[in-house]
Amino acid sequence: MTEEPQADGVYWLRTAPGGAPRPALAEDLEADVAVIGAGVAGLSTAWELARAGRSVVVLEAGRVAAGVTGRTSAKLTAQHTLVYDKLRRTRGPEGARLYARSQTEAIEHAAGVVAELGIDCDWETRDAYTYVRDPGRVDELRAEAAAAKEAGLPASFVSETGLPFPVAGAVRVTGQAQFHPRKYLLGLAADLEARGGRIFEDTTVHGLDEGEPCRVSTGTGATVTARDVVVATHYPIFDRALLFARLSPRRELVVAGSMAADRDVDGMYITPEENTRSVRTAPLDEADRRLLIVTGEHFTPGTGDTRERFERLVAWAGEHFPGVDPTWRWATQDIDPTDTVPMAGPLHPGARHTYVATGFGGWGLSGGMMAGLLLTAQITGEECAWSGLYDPRRLGTAVREAPAFLRTQAEVARHFVGDRLRPAPPVDALPPGEGAVVRAGGDRLAVYRDEAGALHALSPRCTHLGCLVGFNAAERAWECPCHGSRFATDGTVIEGPATKPLEQRDI
Repeated sequence: MTEEPQADGVYWLRTAPGGAPRPALAEDLEADVAVIGAGVAGLSTAWELARAGRSVVVLEAGRVAAGVTGRTSAKLTAQHTLVYDKLRRTRGPEGARLYARSQTEAIEHAAGVVAELGIDCDWETRDAYTYVRDPGRVDELRAEAAAAKEAGLPASFVSETGLPFPVAGAVRVTGQAQFHPRKYLLGLAADLEARGGRIFEDTTVHGLDEGEPCRVSTGTGATVTARDVVVATHYPIFDRALLFARLSPRRELVVAGSMAADRDVDGMYITPEENTRSVRTAPLDEADRRLLIVTGEHFTPGTGDTRERFERLVAWAGEHFPGVDPTWRWATQDIDPTDTVPMAGPLHPGARHTYVATGFGGWGLSGGMMAGLLLTAQITGEECAWSGLYDPRRLGTAVREAPAFLRTQAEVARHFVGDRLRPAPPVDALPPGEGAVVRAGGDRLAVYRDEAGALHALSPRCTHLGCLVGFNAAERAWECPCHGSRFATDGTVIEGPATKPLEQRDI
């Protein structure tokens, strides 16, 4: 896993480092199931399958729970901002009920796992709130509260919260949870290995042969042969059901700092206003202190000035929580489905032994746990009431929600064509610590100037599908705006769906 040197550190990774790295896959192996990806969806699926008696191999390109799951705000809730009123309209009341039930049962199941395995992961029960400050949106929240309650959640509309500023209204859902995501997943990984499961880190998957059995080829040259394969790489690295056309990447920033425990906001909060603001706290070693975590400023990877966005988020935190100094900052990446609901199930219409989990839309903790239960049921031949709701092969909902689908495709086309027409700055204009796609000798190059003044040139074409990357100066990374692949300044892959590095170039 390539660290982002400009970040002040990811709290979850620094406070649960994970010990010595696991080895990369060095020899051909056989297993009942191969799981690609060791985040919450992959590890939850692998652990459930191992407990069901299946032999499991997990292949992770970086380190366990150090990718997207290691950078979440770590709220575990079935309240997903404003989703139930929309689901009631697009999927019907039964679809909304299945969504609420599946997410709630996943959270309850996780609480049972924590108790069963004795995982010390700072588990806390908290109420979840979606709030607005604009009085003009109160009716929208009243409708959401009614829809969430109808779907089976303990939801209500309230006008008072634990926030240190007034709100026009909020949807409150009681009995939700928050925790330390990496401590939880490291505990899950340890128990998986105790049950005979094998986890390999620093192992990039390059190919998938869907024969019987399936064969998974890796960058190490070794192959895993398995009856079933689960692709749980956040953004799928294989597109065999037009999944890429139905998913869009979204990056979001996080800042965190210590505050007095008596100022605790006593809940988990999110608003769709102000380019999203999410607030919650976490326990610290000092009994009289809590960690305030503020998330927001979402944007398309590779676009705009990320440093300005961090500054806006820090300023918002300082304005609303005076005296809190954000000593931690990082960023996370979410994948939004064009038709609202995540995708968990068969990889494509003809799939018999390959499965996928993706498109959690910012709610990957409950969604990943749900996917682990759903995919395990499908692989072991059990019934699951919400399989149809999350089926990746669904096309009817994509048609019904066509405007979102068309917007996603228009955005990809705009970047694929428009970024090639945009004027490129001269190389000499790059200051130390900056990068840009420039013209040199008639070619476009992705050029980064390090702090010593040396230039590092790469091909600007993302190795996934060829869009031009943009530079994220705050995290010093090249990012693809089309599908969210991210690369370090030396071209190595930080985050997929790309599996190959940016090509080196001379300048």
